Amino acid sequence: MRAALFYGPEDVRVEDVADPAVGPNQVKIKIAWCGRIYYGMLSEVITHRTLPMGIGHEFSGTIVELGLGVDTKRLVIGQNVAVLQTSGLSSVLLAGHPEHMPQGSLYLDIGALIEPLAVSWHALQKAQFKAGDSVLVLGAGPIGILIIKVAKAFGASWIGASGRGTKRCDLAREHGADVVYAAPEVTDDEIVTKTLKATRGGGADVVVDCAGSQGTLDVALKAVRPGGTVVNVAGWKKSPDINMNLCLAKEIVLANSLGYGGTHPEVIEAVAQGKFDNLDALVTLRVPLDEVVEKGLRALTHEKDQHVKVLIHP
Repeated sequence: MRAALFYGPEDVRVEDVADPAVGPNQVKIKIAWCGRIYYGMLSEVITHRTLPMGIGHEFSGTIVELGLGVDTKRLVIGQNVAVLQTSGLSSVLLAGHPEHMPQGSLYLDIGALIEPLAVSWHALQKAQFKAGDSVLVLGAGPIGILIIKVAKAFGASWIGASGRGTKRCDLAREHGADVVYAAPEVTDDEIVTKTLKATRGGGADVVVDCAGSQGTLDVALKAVRPGGTVVNVAGWKKSPDINMNLCLAKEIVLANSLGYGGTHPEVIEAVAQGKFDNLDALVTLRVPLDEVVEKGLRALTHEKDQHVKVLIHP
């Protein structure tokens, strides 16, 4: 089969590899779409695997083989599934934690969005977000836009967002943001001022930092209401300075959210019930596996602000 392998920084190769053999409590899945090809945080230390290693997660596919011990009342051959994180940039793979997608309720390309939707769902759960709350989302990338959609589904009273790039800002508006502060036209100080005005001077109940920069953290602490929650979902290249006196004075709750906390089943059910419309509009590029380096990684590296989700298919 064909697979994308990570050899090191900026070194990804698509090669022929042996088909995996199914072990106990595993299923073999024919990959349909994979929506996450970022490899910047990969290392042998983090993954406990040696190079080269397979990359890719946020994917969907169809079960083609079952291992011994698999619950055949829940999983059967021919069933479409979304899969918890593993390496998905290949023709087929083995998985131990697939989640069944109700027949006819989801297209497989939308199935590749279940994992980032679950990340967004989990982030707002960590923030203890509830209907009627206001939220400011800093960073209008894939997770930021999906957090906007989840906040809308949860009954947000007001949704503000900040972002870069015409495409991403337009999609943030399209998917539920009441207002989008587009950088660099709108400064950090203006984001704070406009958010306070929109929330009648109180500040947002929840601020979600999807960007992970000193600037966005500073905005978050100033724009959140006293007693509100700032939740971080971003990976940081450099540890930030945190104004703890401001956090103390405003009694700000600082939270972090990593992954999805077992939310896949409820997210799949919510999608099947139609709580998230127009998800396919978030897919801005579809690329064959053999062109993942030339087209997929290039788009995410050099055209990042014009893309939301890049899907790869074998």
